Amino acid sequence: MESRKLLKSGEFLVEEIESKDTFIPEEFDEEQRMIAQTCRDFLESEVYPNMDKVDKGDRELMKSMLKKSGDLGLMGISVSEEFGGFGQNFVTQMLAAETIGAGYSFSVAFMAHCGIGTLPIMYYGNHDQRMKYVTKLATGELLGSYCLTEPGAGSDANAGKTNAKLSEDGKHYILNGQKMWITNAGFADIHTVFAKIDNDRVLSAFIVEANTPGIVVAPDEHKMGIKGSSTAQIFYNDVKVPVENLLGKRGEGFRIALNILQMGRIKLGANVLGAAKKAITDSVKYANERKQFGTLISTFGTIKHKLAEQVIRTFAAESANYRVSRDIDQLMEKYKSEGCDKGKASIDAIAHYAVEAAILKVYGSEVLDFVIDEAVQIHGGMGYSSEMAVEKGYRDSRINRIFEGTNEINTMLVVDTAMKRAMKGDFDLFGKAEKLYTEVDKIKAEKPASDDYFQQKIHFLRNFKKAILLMIQAASKTFEKNLVNEQEVMNNISVMIMETYVAEATALRVQKLQSMKGENAAALYRDILDVLVYDSSDRIRKQAMDAANSLGKPEEAAKLAKAIDALTTVAGVNTKDARRRIASKLIEDNSYKF
Repeated sequence: MESRKLLKSGEFLVEEIESKDTFIPEEFDEEQRMIAQTCRDFLESEVYPNMDKVDKGDRELMKSMLKKSGDLGLMGISVSEEFGGFGQNFVTQMLAAETIGAGYSFSVAFMAHCGIGTLPIMYYGNHDQRMKYVTKLATGELLGSYCLTEPGAGSDANAGKTNAKLSEDGKHYILNGQKMWITNAGFADIHTVFAKIDNDRVLSAFIVEANTPGIVVAPDEHKMGIKGSSTAQIFYNDVKVPVENLLGKRGEGFRIALNILQMGRIKLGANVLGAAKKAITDSVKYANERKQFGTLISTFGTIKHKLAEQVIRTFAAESANYRVSRDIDQLMEKYKSEGCDKGKASIDAIAHYAVEAAILKVYGSEVLDFVIDEAVQIHGGMGYSSEMAVEKGYRDSRINRIFEGTNEINTMLVVDTAMKRAMKGDFDLFGKAEKLYTEVDKIKAEKPASDDYFQQKIHFLRNFKKAILLMIQAASKTFEKNLVNEQEVMNNISVMIMETYVAEATALRVQKLQSMKGENAAALYRDILDVLVYDSSDRIRKQAMDAANSLGKPEEAAKLAKAIDALTTVAGVNTKDARRRIASKLIEDNSYKF
């Protein structure tokens, strides 16, 4: 792999990389594009024609669709060749996740199997466990599920009551408990179950075969969306689990659960991109067919605004996804070069980027909700009809803000994890923040030092980062150890961080794209970047001012306000014309081709 500058998780707050050091989707190679096309072809031939039947709860049909995807090799993309997979890198895994994301409830079942249903055993299992289970999960011969959530243990996973006790002969763990909201519960052959052994404080993990006596799977839940996904409670009544099916070490389950959730968050960030792109394509196709007042609605300025904003937010989320995907790949290679087992190298690299995982999960799921809501609006009354794909997309989208840790939990994690990493010495966050805070009176709006387009954008992004550091220091100084309890302020800072990370990823992408294809080819993408940075500056300013005014110190808030105004000032943009140019390309292409 080409050597590039690699930042640690959260380090982007105080360091920069050049565009040459980032990965952009325009760099996908031929093999990656072929894998994505195979995924698209599978959706067109096997998934879309069957979605109405699947949404009526046909478990067997969903099971057969999953197995067909396994026959094509789609389930083995993340699995090492040694265990029957294709051992693709993380960027490719994310591209496959994105493409399958357009598959409505099928994508939920597929991603649950390939991710949380397979990879805990791939990453934490011993050789025998991998050979016995992963080789069959990678082909679809076996289907997997992940059993963590309980009635009294959602976001607080370690509060689970499911218990395991060693049998008198020492050959089995006797498992008792209840799990809920288990994806693929109705047909999964393998359960990864989290339980506490005896009176342990933390969880352990077990590989449980679904046909073991004592397992009872309840009927599927009736849900708002993703109706084709089998979601049910599972009861474990004196279930005998062979001792050799303990996954990892005793008491390692909580760590396994957290690390697998990091992976799930990042891949959900890719998954929602596929759904968003499909919704945009559905939107523009309808706008190019529907007439009002004798005119196609795609010619109306208001519709163009909506279409363009769908594109801008999706393009930005995509830029952030593949930026961190390449970072994970590079860190995996680094760990492997240091002698790490591939499974451990993979999960440790994914888990390292916890800040970015939370960003992608929150930002991406909220982008999809925005895009699909606007898609329904563009369709008007027809958008509310179950005849239209956007109606299904609207209902299916909502769960993504709850999956893999709620957006509220993940928003808190963004700033909390970044600060904890800095405290461990990963990067100098607090030193730079304190220095900036002591000079707050000197902060004034300054014009960029260069007329170069990208240098100007870098200037604005640097200022956004300074605003973040300023508020981290002001909040830390005011609340000290109680800052963690000031969730509103923490959320303000997290949103500032998310907006900045995504804007920077988009700037790096557009800069690199221009270096690859030339100024004329990149003109439309500069429009996207212009509007994004312009709008982000307002959102960052609002969050910073809310945080400053929440400190309870009017004089300090006034002082901070002047600095915040200076640091969030950006060049004016003719957003109307920029959006119209973006929309015109979408309308001409009649599908998302950015």
